[in-house]
Amino acid sequence: MVATPIGNLSDISERAIESLLSADAILCEDTRVTAKLLMARNISTPTRTLHDHNEQERIPFLIQQLENGSRFALVSDAGTPLVSDPGYRLVRAAIAAGIEITSIPGPNAVVTALTLSGLPPLPFMFLGFPPKMEARIRAFEALRAGEQAGIRSTLIWYEAPHRLVDTLKDLIEVFGPAREAAVGRELTKRFEEMVRGTLAEVLSHFEQTAPRGEITLLIGPPAEDDSGADDLDRHLEEALETHSVKDAAALVAGFIKLPKRTVYARALELSRKR
Repeated sequence: MVATPIGNLSDISERAIESLLSADAILCEDTRVTAKLLMARNISTPTRTLHDHNEQERIPFLIQQLENGSRFALVSDAGTPLVSDPGYRLVRAAIAAGIEITSIPGPNAVVTALTLSGLPPLPFMFLGFPPKMEARIRAFEALRAGEQAGIRSTLIWYEAPHRLVDTLKDLIEVFGPAREAAVGRELTKRFEEMVRGTLAEVLSHFEQTAPRGEITLLIGPPAEDDSGADDLDRHLEEALETHSVKDAAALVAGFIKLPKRTVYARALELSRKR
């Protein structure tokens, strides 16, 4: 597994170049994208596609080739392979077959954005791309439920520029407009930009300036005085005085913006302690 630049073609290590030169073939998401890097470094190693749509069907052939002594370099279009990119299933199959694998470390947009954001670096949670439309709100509500159970973490996603504004609006609905946030755009490239502020401020910026390029989105952990877990229990205790567990959970979930099943599970737990 070979990490490649996330934008600036100079961000590649000597070990990475050596690995690409010495491989029998380079497995890549898009041969046209990888060709730009190979041409810049005068690397003539053959390329083969390995992406989400063909990875599973190609695994038997690739494993057989590896067992026969072939050496493959696995790259993504940009950054560290497998991190929200193809290759996981092939790596799992290689491990199961007892084939030696190694990783050549290098650029990664998640870590780059985290270090530039000004948000707490530890702990952090990378969540890939947010779901689309209604599923996005549900995913954010589940994360907020985790916070109300005591989890505190900087949260990071990749996002497409044409969905960024809608995603920011959904984040505001679930986490509130005052949550600290940052958006990294075109990291390491000529027009690199890091927009920092509250979710409301970041949304305002991108409503006025349409986002373009590769996007990494971050929000900070809840504030130290966030009382989400206490508020949930307090509201449930009050509701349980006059309602069944099911009705109390439905009532509280309606205004505290958490998944009903999460609130129900907590209501059931509290009812058992009464």
